[in-house]
Amino acid sequence: MPRNVTALSATQVKQAKPKETEYNLSDGKGLALRIKPNGSKLWIFNYSKPHTKKRSNIGIGSYPDVSLADAREHREAFRKLLAKGIDPKEHKDHEKEKALLSASQTFENVSKQWFDVHASKVSEGTLKNIKRSFTNDVFPLVGRVPIEQLTAPKAIQVINAIVGRNSHEIARKVARRMNSVMTYAVNAGIIHHNPLIGIKELIPSTKVKHQPALKPEELPDLVKALKYSSAKITTRCLIEFQLHTMVRPGEAAEAKWSEIDFSQSVWAIPAERMKMDRPHLVPLTPQVLEILELMKPLSFHRKYIFPSHIDPKKPANKQSANKALRDMGFRGRLVAHGMRALASTTLNEEGFDHDVIEAALAHKDENEVRAAYNRAQYLDRRRSMMEWWSNKIGENS
Repeated sequence: MPRNVTALSATQVKQAKPKETEYNLSDGKGLALRIKPNGSKLWIFNYSKPHTKKRSNIGIGSYPDVSLADAREHREAFRKLLAKGIDPKEHKDHEKEKALLSASQTFENVSKQWFDVHASKVSEGTLKNIKRSFTNDVFPLVGRVPIEQLTAPKAIQVINAIVGRNSHEIARKVARRMNSVMTYAVNAGIIHHNPLIGIKELIPSTKVKHQPALKPEELPDLVKALKYSSAKITTRCLIEFQLHTMVRPGEAAEAKWSEIDFSQSVWAIPAERMKMDRPHLVPLTPQVLEILELMKPLSFHRKYIFPSHIDPKKPANKQSANKALRDMGFRGRLVAHGMRALASTTLNEEGFDHDVIEAALAHKDENEVRAAYNRAQYLDRRRSMMEWWSNKIGENS
C-alpha cells in the first residue's frame, strides 16, 4: 500500500530552504516540490506511464509563478488523463505542437497555400489581382488570425470595410474568395468546418444606377459633335474606339498594343482587366482598324494605345472621355459608359440576337456552360453585328 503523505502547506512551500543537494517535498498523489541547491523551486508530477508502467516526471512550473493551488489543479488534470489511459507528458507535447501549428496556420499563410492551388485555375493576371485584393483588404484585418479562430463576425469586419467605400462588387468577390480559402482549409484537414458559408448574403444589394445615354435617333448628334470637337486627337480617338467596340471606359482607356492581333483583326482583353474576371475577344471592324492606324504614329512605340498626355507611360485617364463629352454639350445626356447602352438599344431595336449582343457587351451569363459555348460560337456572329454597328456610326459621319 502507498504510504500516507501529509499535504504541504503554503507556508512550508514558501519557507523551504536549499540544501547541498536537491531534494523533494511531497504533496501526495504524485505532486512534489523539488528544491535545487541554487534555491529554485520546481513543481513536478511523478506517475506511471499508462502502457509501459515506467515511472516518469512531468514539469509543471516554478514556484512562486505556479502556486501550490495551481500545482494541485495541474495534478488533478493529469490524474484524469491517466484514468483514461492518456500519458500526460505526451498529451502536453501534443497540445504544444497543436498550438504551434495553429499559430503557424494563420489565415494569411493558408491563403497563400490556396493561391498556389488556385494558380492553375485562373490566369496570371487574375491571380495577381486576387493577391493584391487580399494584401490590401483582408490581411491587414485578419491575416494573423489562426484560421481555426476565424469567425464569421471577424470576416464580416473585412467585408463591411469594403462596403463602406461603396465597393459592393469587390466586397462580394472578397467574400467569395475568403469562403474558398476556408473550404480549401476544410478539404486539407486544417479545420473541421467553414464558418464563412453565406457571408456574402450579408452584403446589401445596390440599386442599379443607369448612366445617362442617348436614344438611337440621337446617334447623329454624337458623331457630328465628335467630328467638330476641339478635344485632343487621342481623346477623340478613344471615344470613337469605345463607341465602335462597345467596351467599358476603363477597358478602352487601358487598351495595349500588345493585345491587338492585326492578322486576325481581334482585340484580346485579358481577364484581369475585365469586370467579370474572364478574357474577352472583340472583333475589330475596318473602322476600328482605321482608328488604330491613326494612333500608330502617336503611340505605337509605347505600351498603351491611348497614352496619358501628362505621362505617356501611363494610360489615358478614364474620366477624360467623360470630360470631353461634357465639353461637347452632352452634360446630363451622355457619359462614356452610356455609349454601351446606346449600342445595345440600337442593336436590339434592329433585331440582332439578344445573346449575341450580351456577349459583345461582356455581360455575365449565370449559366457557365452556356456562357463558354456562347463565347466560342458567337465570334463570327458578333463580327457581323459589329460591322453593322460601325457602318451605322459611319452613316452619320
